[in-house]
Amino acid sequence: MNTQFIRKFYYGDIPEDKGAGAAQSSQSEKDKNEWPLWEVFIRSKNGLDHKHCGSLHAADARMAIENARDVYTRRMEGESIWVVESKYITASNPEESGELYEPAKDKIYRHPTFYNLPDEVNHM
Repeated sequence: MNTQFIRKFYYGDIPEDKGAGAAQSSQSEKDKNEWPLWEVFIRSKNGLDHKHCGSLHAADARMAIENARDVYTRRMEGESIWVVESKYITASNPEESGELYEPAKDKIYRHPTFYNLPDEVNHM
C-alpha cells in the first residue's frame, strides 16, 4: 500500500521550496522562516489621521491588514488600516534635528503670529 503524506497549507503558511537553487540554500534557516515586520497605522472613526498603534509580523500585506484588524481593532473602533513593511520606513536622526530644521527658522511667514485678528474670528 502506497501511503502519501499530504501537507495542508493554512493562510499565512510559507511553503518550503524543495527546488530552491544555491541562492536560497545560502540563507540561514532562521531567515527563511521569519516573516517581515509590518508597522500598523489605524484611523479611528472620529479621527482624520492615521496613528501608529504597533507592529506585527506577517507573510504579506493582505495578511498584515487582516492580523492588524484582529489585533488592534477588536472593538470595531477603526475606520481604516494602513500597513507598511518596516524596511521601507526612513527616519531622520534626532541628533541632527538642528541641521534638519535650521532652514525653516528664517521663514517667519510660515507662522503668522504677528497678525492682529479681529475679535469676530474665534476659530483661528
